[in-house]
Amino acid sequence: MMILFSLVSMYTSSILSECYRCGDPIYGQRSYTFVEAVRNILGGYHYTVCGIVQYLYLYGSAIGYTIAGPISMVEIQKSICLHKSGGKDPCQISANIHMISFGVVEIFFSQISEFHNTWFLSVIAAVMSFAYSIIGVFLAISVVAKNGTFKGTIAGGSTSNESTIDRVWGIFQGLGDIAFAYSFAQILIEIQDTIKNPPSEVKTMKNATKVSVLVTTTFYLLCGCMGYAAFGADAPGNLLTGFSMYNPAWVIDVANAAVVIHLVGAYQVYVQPVFAFLEKAAAKKWPQTKVEHKIPIPGFSHYNLNIFRLIWRTVFVIITTFVAMLIPFFNDVLGFLGAVGFWPLSVFYPVEMYIVQKKIPKWSTKWLLLKSISAVCFIISALAAIGSITSIGLDLKKYKLFSSGS
Repeated sequence: MMILFSLVSMYTSSILSECYRCGDPIYGQRSYTFVEAVRNILGGYHYTVCGIVQYLYLYGSAIGYTIAGPISMVEIQKSICLHKSGGKDPCQISANIHMISFGVVEIFFSQISEFHNTWFLSVIAAVMSFAYSIIGVFLAISVVAKNGTFKGTIAGGSTSNESTIDRVWGIFQGLGDIAFAYSFAQILIEIQDTIKNPPSEVKTMKNATKVSVLVTTTFYLLCGCMGYAAFGADAPGNLLTGFSMYNPAWVIDVANAAVVIHLVGAYQVYVQPVFAFLEKAAAKKWPQTKVEHKIPIPGFSHYNLNIFRLIWRTVFVIITTFVAMLIPFFNDVLGFLGAVGFWPLSVFYPVEMYIVQKKIPKWSTKWLLLKSISAVCFIISALAAIGSITSIGLDLKKYKLFSSGS
């Protein structure tokens, strides 16, 4: 399924990159955002529907990152606690204070004015993702070597008494998690708009997509397969949380710190389109919201302070953090987001725009191929949504409000 998702993502991202300009691929009208591309090529109700789905997905991703980041922060604190007590103290730690801390950091970085200015966060996030992925893989390999055998089975399941239907729900939720891992098309146009030409933005974006999907799929397979080999049915949603008692402790702490730094950057990359959309809409209705005040910073250039941006983005982060504290189900939330976001944003709209852009004849071989890919992905996304919703429902039955912890 990982290989299938990677191939679909690589192909649909490639055809989406050809929709950056409407009409002529070199001199056609540029689309600065994903929803603008939909409006320019498909128009009508597609623009509204796509906008709702995309911005809800991006907001949901911010919630997911606010849940995931503090999990690693808790693990750092837990690792220190366990090593100090020699494993005698169970070290039950609430994630709430860490979620608040994560939110405070995001309030600060949310004042970055626009998407183009997040490039340095993207670079740092990429380096951090390589770091913790490599550490995670080698830690899993060391556990397998220590165990002397591979854990887990082809059938899967957490216990021998687990019913078949529960395993099916788990498989469906897993599809959603994989879909989330490959959902980047919703910000592809925004990224493509930052690329300088020549060479053409399309050529550069296609090459970047191929390399990124190849690299990420390699790490996904290594982490997923070696993590399951190391822990079997007890494999945690976040692989690194399974190494709390690993020695030397600083290795796992560095990996978890890298996860936190990565998610701080990823959060901003995903929410900047939401910020831009609302602020653009607000500026049309209330032009005074665009007013900026130059604040001198000793040793640096001045900072353009926008009061509206400061207040609304701060409120956005606060609400996101509060919601994350209400539903701290890491795998379930990511699975649901992947399920509802992958098909419309990564498959359906890229396919529909490409058909219109390239004027592909109805019922032709290529048209049927594209429609078939879309139909299959819709079925998979629907199954993933059912599995994730079921898992969330089961977790809610045993959940206590604001009791997230490790």
